[in-house]
Amino acid sequence: MISLTLTNVKNFMSHLLLKETFDNFSFIEGEIITFNTFRIDGYIQKDFFDSEEEIPEYSLWKNLREFCFSLIKGKKTPLGFHFVFSLNSKNISRLIEQKELGLNPADVQGLYLNIRYDGTHLTCVTGTSFKSFMMDKTLEREWDEMVKKFFLKKEIEFELM
Repeated sequence: MISLTLTNVKNFMSHLLLKETFDNFSFIEGEIITFNTFRIDGYIQKDFFDSEEEIPEYSLWKNLREFCFSLIKGKKTPLGFHFVFSLNSKNISRLIEQKELGLNPADVQGLYLNIRYDGTHLTCVTGTSFKSFMMDKTLEREWDEMVKKFFLKKEIEFELM
């Protein structure tokens, strides 16, 4: 787990709300505080759909991004927000395979990005969760490195806390 201070709020918000940077991340949950508090559960209600195709457990950010943007945009900045993203299951499997970690992807609950804005500061904390206890922290370290590389590649400025 690492904690990053995102030093260029305007640039990060552009990546988060206007660009496709985070579109393929699963959206676990979120909260936006403006004139009201809006809480969003990213869990997909599968009974809503008529489709026979496989439906993922959580929505992708790309399906909620514009809605969240509509809640945040305006003359006043939000009082705060908090979003929890997870690397989608396909990319978790890819990371485990590329790094030859010898883990079963099905044992991984999630590789998370916790993004929080408190009205002044913007932070991102990584997290790793397994479905059962694991002593090995290799996947956690690889995830932390992947996030830093991802931010650098997307020119998202940060400082390690």
